[in-house]
Amino acid sequence: MSSSVPHNAKDIPLDDPTALARFGKLEMVARLVVEGYMMGLHKSPFKGASVEFVEHRQYYPGDEIRHIDWRAYGKTGRYYIKEFEDETSLRCYLIVDASGSMGYADRTISKFDYARYLSAALGHLLLSQRDATGLMTFDTKIRDRIEPSANAQSFRRLVHALENRKPGGETSLAKVFEQLLPTIKRRSLIVIFSDCFDRLDALTGALKQFRHSRHEVILFQIVTPEEEEFPFSKPTQFRSLERAGHRKLVDPHQLRTHYRQRYTEFCEELARRLGGIGVDYQKLLTSEPYHTALGSFLAERAARKNRR
Repeated sequence: MSSSVPHNAKDIPLDDPTALARFGKLEMVARLVVEGYMMGLHKSPFKGASVEFVEHRQYYPGDEIRHIDWRAYGKTGRYYIKEFEDETSLRCYLIVDASGSMGYADRTISKFDYARYLSAALGHLLLSQRDATGLMTFDTKIRDRIEPSANAQSFRRLVHALENRKPGGETSLAKVFEQLLPTIKRRSLIVIFSDCFDRLDALTGALKQFRHSRHEVILFQIVTPEEEEFPFSKPTQFRSLERAGHRKLVDPHQLRTHYRQRYTEFCEELARRLGGIGVDYQKLLTSEPYHTALGSFLAERAARKNRR
């Protein structure tokens, strides 16, 4: 993949996700975040020296012709690529919540926009190292699905899907994950970007099944500063982003203490449960710089793996 970072990168507002979103398209922003700050921070702990043949996958333009299985072509009339262990030892699915609640925004970009910029940056980082990377977006069901691949066109396919997906509709994280799990046949790294607003029993139960299937799971909980602080002072009408026509007028002064207590309890319980089943968790605010959030998290993960 060639770099597209402009020469005047020092003038780009990399510390402000909202300003950065106005600067350029998703592909450029992802490249800026990775190539400007993060290249070299992450070294895949799964890479090995083996070149053992693992499986076939469909040929995509940009794949190396020398990996085409001509015997399979003779039998099927279709082009298939031979994948080897050193090319597939890390297979990553980026799973982005595109439900209605992710469309919320106030002072910053929406949770969905933050999630797709962050997932694109991580995708670029992994693909720069030839780690096979795929994507899924979902609301009530899986909307986009791109299987993990390390070929030259993968990044643009991921970006295209993210740019064309709009948040909307209700979701049940647990139900979607339960449907998804049987379709992932090989051990993978599962990276989830969501606000995680679901029943914790069902959500953690579904994620526990991923761990039982030997998948490694990372969950980024994406929230806005307003959800953390509840700064509203005047009577405010809240509108559901997942249930059409559902509105409620409240007095923020009466609601603030109760809301913040319940919200804090929810996030703390989520972190505790995920830690208990071996899921890596980090809460990110939509005001946080992408490179700070993602870079520090990857550094912590690398340090933990080195201690094992």
